[in-house]
Amino acid sequence: MNGFKNIFFLLLVFFAFSCKPSEKVEKPNFIFILVDDLGKEWFPSYGATEVSTPNIDALVSKSIKFKNAYSMPQCTPSRVAIITGQYPYNNGWVSHYDVPRWGHGVSFDADKNQSFANALQKVGYKTGIAGKWQINDFRIEPNAMQKVGFDEFCMWTGYESGNEPSGKRYWDPYIFTKDGSKTYEGKFGPDIFSDFVVDFINENKKKPFFFYYPMVLTHTPFVHTPHAPNVTTKYQKHQAMVRYTDFIIGKILNSLEASGLSNNTYVVLTTDNGTVPSIIGKRNGVYIRGGKSYLTENGINAPFIVKTPDNKHFVTDALIDFTDLFPTFLNLAGVDNTTHLNLDGHSFSKVLIEKATQTHRDYILSMGGLPAHINKEGRVENAIQFRDRVLRNKQYKVYVDTLKQIHRLFDIKNDPYETENLIDEVKFQSVVSEFQAKVDVLPNLDNNPKYNKTEGLQTDVNLEFLDKAAQGVKHRKNNMMGSASEEQFLKLSTETIKNNK
Repeated sequence: MNGFKNIFFLLLVFFAFSCKPSEKVEKPNFIFILVDDLGKEWFPSYGATEVSTPNIDALVSKSIKFKNAYSMPQCTPSRVAIITGQYPYNNGWVSHYDVPRWGHGVSFDADKNQSFANALQKVGYKTGIAGKWQINDFRIEPNAMQKVGFDEFCMWTGYESGNEPSGKRYWDPYIFTKDGSKTYEGKFGPDIFSDFVVDFINENKKKPFFFYYPMVLTHTPFVHTPHAPNVTTKYQKHQAMVRYTDFIIGKILNSLEASGLSNNTYVVLTTDNGTVPSIIGKRNGVYIRGGKSYLTENGINAPFIVKTPDNKHFVTDALIDFTDLFPTFLNLAGVDNTTHLNLDGHSFSKVLIEKATQTHRDYILSMGGLPAHINKEGRVENAIQFRDRVLRNKQYKVYVDTLKQIHRLFDIKNDPYETENLIDEVKFQSVVSEFQAKVDVLPNLDNNPKYNKTEGLQTDVNLEFLDKAAQGVKHRKNNMMGSASEEQFLKLSTETIKNNK
């Protein structure tokens, strides 16, 4: 009888352990690095030759490198597309607008616009941000970062009208934290921001975290760096700023590795748009002028690198754009249903997890940039009701004008520098028609930004300035920035201090 009892007890123990619920899957961490104003012609891993970036190269050697990733052509449209997961024609931030510089009660209103940071907070993430913001004025919205979903922050707001020290993001930077805004005399801004990133990683090891690092580098003004104090020309300074960007990325990655969290962290590295047109680089033997604010590939086809927790390493031509980041982060965090968020983007998590060669997309889109203006009702308004834009698939790219008609077609696979417009060739009319069908279902009018006007600004920019800037958008001759010549490159790269401004 005792033997039977012992057997019965062992069976109970066996079933108790065998029926135990499976262990909860640990949520991954995320570090998202967004470099400011830097095209592929400054990434050796994409064929650049005029600078060395050993830390980024090392990252690429254990990461997934995307060939077809679209940003928007300028700062504000790119950043708001990332935050909201919506195209500029939906979120309203089609044009560029420096909120603290230009004022008039404009702001990124977290009550009227969704944010990936808020969404991640709701599923248990600790969130942090450091670097450039520029779409709220912290003087009158000191809780802006919390409202948009960031628990911790260390920010350069952008130049605040009437506050000259606020214009500095590099040496003697003016930075906003929970302790308020102040100048850090003798300090280099990128060091303060990157130290904040490292501290955040080390202080949040026990809870899943998301850190967004929109760097201030490599945006103008061109400056010397702590590692290159004697550079003088704008070209030398730009090179030094790119090298310091690489140093900072290495610093963060080394810290992540030392923390023991690397094997459960996604690291995403990309840039908000191309390099400024005053700088020329060299890539795959071609001299490339910066394409910031233009719709050519040098303005919007961004370097895009993802390190997965298991260090998958391959190159992909899968189509992605900046609206895809929001749903991808949520998907990787364990959120499968995002239909309630009205996202334009599509998750590309299967590329990262399963090495899928395709995403859910058959095209990617880019649009926007250049200033908005203030209308008669005192609200910010896009300069053009239907902004010109581009769509592309893996082979072809079309340019759509403000009348919603395709007027350029390029075989981008065989003509990556967009030299031959095929729009009038009969054999390509089926391609044009296919794209035109996609364009036809887009909204006929772009939204304007959605916000409640803020109160309490000290100064607002003159309305005539914004009106003039908006007229410049309407009369811009071209939205394409072609390649440069060797002569132009040599003139820039060998200039002396006398020519540096």
